[in-house]
This record gives sequence, structure tokens and C-alpha cells, in this order.
Amino acid sequence: MGLAFVHARARCGVRAPEVRVEVFTAGGLPAISIAGLAGAAGRDARDRLRAALAASQFEVPSQRITINLAPADLPKEGARFELAMAVGLLAASGQLPVEALREVELLGELSLGGGLRPVGAVLPAALAATAAGRALVVAAEDAAQAAAAPGATVYAARSLCQVVAHLRGEARLERAVAPAPASTEAVTGPDLADVAGQALGKRALAIAAAGGHALRFLGPPGCGKTLLARCLPGLLPPLDADEALEVALVHSLVPAARGLAVWPQARPFRAPLHGASAAALVGGGALPRPGELSLAHHGVLFLDELPEWPRASLEALREPLESGQVHIARAALQAEFPARALLVAAMNPCPCGWAGDPSGRCACPAEAIARYQGRVSGPLLDRIDLHVVLRRVPAAAMAQATRGESSAQVREQVRTARARQQARQGRPNAHLDPAALRQHAAASPAALHLLETAGERLALSGRALHRLLRVARTIADLAGEARVEAAAVAEALAFRASDACAAAPVGDACAAAPVGDANAASRHANLEALRTMDAPARHGVVDAH
Repeated sequence: MGLAFVHARARCGVRAPEVRVEVFTAGGLPAISIAGLAGAAGRDARDRLRAALAASQFEVPSQRITINLAPADLPKEGARFELAMAVGLLAASGQLPVEALREVELLGELSLGGGLRPVGAVLPAALAATAAGRALVVAAEDAAQAAAAPGATVYAARSLCQVVAHLRGEARLERAVAPAPASTEAVTGPDLADVAGQALGKRALAIAAAGGHALRFLGPPGCGKTLLARCLPGLLPPLDADEALEVALVHSLVPAARGLAVWPQARPFRAPLHGASAAALVGGGALPRPGELSLAHHGVLFLDELPEWPRASLEALREPLESGQVHIARAALQAEFPARALLVAAMNPCPCGWAGDPSGRCACPAEAIARYQGRVSGPLLDRIDLHVVLRRVPAAAMAQATRGESSAQVREQVRTARARQQARQGRPNAHLDPAALRQHAAASPAALHLLETAGERLALSGRALHRLLRVARTIADLAGEARVEAAAVAEALAFRASDACAAAPVGDACAAAPVGDANAASRHANLEALRTMDAPARHGVVDAH
């Protein structure tokens, strides 16, 4: 009769709760039973255990063997506990000293020949093992990913025999070396200077990047919505060490990352095809996995053709966009995934896409346009800070267009603005709660008056007013201003209500102004958006510009 305990780690979102593999051998008919909510893969491990032990020239005890994965109420996934089961069985049968198992954790799938296969999602396990003060033994293919955990002691093994020799002290396993952090200065995607015209769209990108604000482009086909969205990652500052680790942690949970190092090369950019389910977009499954929103953590999530997405998928974004976390509840467990992604959405103004275009090619009735735009709910739109109407750039203007500010130039402006926010409040403006907003977004009396008047005349919700002030704070940061002035509120309001200028002619100030000229770029949109306000308020906006 023998008893042994081995430490391992389960998967639960980005956490890796400890699992104690308990192995007990006693007299009786030879059999292996596995308890503790191991699932189908765990039950199949009985045959693999016997074959791997026999192939590795170890004795399989002719006794009744009971293996328990504790705690029993925690669901266990896959074959990641097979190495721990085999080692525990050897220790319980006296073929391995029990003392050798106290300071080590084991993760790996066994082949029938006794080799080790990667199980993936080992970075959370390495972080948890390091916090517990233990070393981690994994398959060689998983070692680079696990070694990315700061301060982790990770050993790479290719077979059960190597692990046993290491635990016996006969031959030490090779300690895995953490991969050199990839340069996060790498920028992929188009350069902002290559986008012809669309100055207002470029300005919106700079504001979104500087403050972490969600953004929506509305315009006809071919006006540059997708091109602008793909420029956004190039405007964001590089990932710092903590952000890179968080991104790597989430991506390590994806099945495609099994056996691979997932240290990020740059900020993620995710552009799922419309039609994806809610589970694919925000995460889910019987044993939850991260969705596209979490895979875009600290990066950009681009949703093209927004009205074509299933309504349930879009509505599932509402709470995560507000909280920055995805909470998935199942009967047996709950999982959380980070979701601080910068949302960029793009849509056509009508089913044919040409409503408001000077060519007059749109034949959609008003009811069809309203029905099409109504596919995106008001509460979701209310969570998007910047709404930009784009125009089709005439061929003559494209031919004569000169290169504007490059992505590198705008990125420096964004970096400076984010540094101000970090020094002032320790987070981007888009993540300020109401209390922090009152503390860090001090506004001038004229700005407050304009904000109050806009809220009354445009019937803005409390959430919309808070978001309006956050955007104004970002505009002030880009301008290097300590206080939010009326001009910043006016420009923020123009982006909040830019649908009002959908009928504006091509060639207005929005299309002709340079990127950095925020006042000229937004003057027309401000006047159109505020045309329903009283005369004193309108006068204040014009004076501010």
C-alpha cells in the first residue's frame, strides 16, 4: 500500500488553479480508477498510463490503483495531468522518492511510447507555480512559453524517463531559458501618410489612440474606412513589459498556440469576419476560452460591416466595453478574461452604401435606411465615443493629394499625450470612472456651460456626457493644455454627434484640413451638430474655433 501527492495546474480563464494529483495503491484486483471530474480525456488516460510506463521500462503495480484529482469540484480539461499521474504512481509504488515531488509541478501529455507531448496554456501555470515557489516541468515544446513567466524555474523534458531521472537526481533536466522579448516597436499595417484626404478620420484616429476611445466610421464603400482602421495600431505606443505579458497570457490559451512561444511582436489587431457568434467574439465554451475581444487586449478590435453582425454578438460587447473584463459563468466554474481592446467599427449608411453621396446613386427609401442603421442598438452606440462620417474623396483630390503626417509623427503625439495621462491619473482617459473624471478633467466655466447646454439640447445620457468629457480631456492632452477648454468640448461634441453632418457637401473643411488642425477639421461638423442649440451656445462654439 502506498500514497503519493503530485502538484499540477488546471485551466480556468487566465488563472491556473492548483490541482493535487493523489495516487493510492492497495491490494485487490489490478485496475486503475480516476476520480475528481477528470472528463473523458482523463478517463482515457488509464490506458495511456499503462502503455507509457511499460514502454519506459517501469513496473506497473499489480494492485488496485486509485487516482484522485483534487479539488473534485473543479473541472479538469484534456490530458495535461497524465505526467503527474505517472510520476505519482511511480512514487506511490516505491520506484521514486516521494520527497522529490514537494518542490515541483508537472504538466504534460503522455504518448504510448513514454514521450511527452505539449498541452499548451502553460504560461498561466508557470506564473502560478512561481508564485507558489515551485519549479515547473513541461514538454520541451511548451518550455519557451512557460519560461516567459518572470522569475520562473522551468525544466524541459522529452520523455517520462528524463523526468524520473531528474527527480531521482541521476540526470538533471535542461532548464528552459526565457526567450528574448520581441521588439514591440515593430509596426505593421499601412502608414497614415498614405491615406488620401479624410483629415477628420485621421484626427479621430489620433484622439482614439491617445485616450483609448472606441471609434465608429460611417461612410460609403471605398471611402477609406478599413484603411484608416488598419492604420490605428501604428499610432499606438509600443507595449510595455506588463502589457506584453498580459497579451502573451491571453494568447497562450488559444489552441493554435499549443507548443509555441507567444511573446507578442506588436499590439494585436483582430478583424473577425461578420457572422461570428457571441462566443467567438467575447469568449465562451463548456470550458471557456477567450474570444476575439480578449485576443485584442491592449490592441485593436476592428468590426467591419457593423449592421451585418448578429444582434446577439454585438449586444454581448456592451458590458465588456464598459468594464474591460469578460465574465463567463458556467454551472461548474467561472472564468474571467481581460478585454481592454480599442474598438473600431465601420458601416455603410444604408443597404446600398451610397446614402448622402453627391452622385445621387442611392435609391434606398428612408424606411430601409432607418431599418438598416437600427440593426445596431442605441445602447451599443452610446458606448462608442467617436462617430465619424467619411466622404468619398473625389478622383481629382486623390490625384493632387500630398502626403500628410506619417504614423510615426502622430504616434509621437499620442505617446506624449498618454505620458501626461499616466503621470496624472495612471491610466488612459477612456478608463476614468466618474469620480476620477471629476478630479482629473477640470473644465473651464465656458466648457462646462457648453457641456450642460449640449446635454439638454441633444438629450445626451449621463454615460454620453461622461464619455464626451473624457474625449475632451484627451483633446486637451494632445494640445498640451492643463484644463479642458470650450474648444475641446466643442470638438468632442462634433465627434459625438457627427451623424448630423451626413448631408454635408464634399470638399468642406473636414476634408481639406490637415491632420493636426483640429479646429479647422471640426468646424463644419460642430456647426451642423449644434444647429439645434440656442444662439448663445452656438456663438460660444464659433468663438471657440
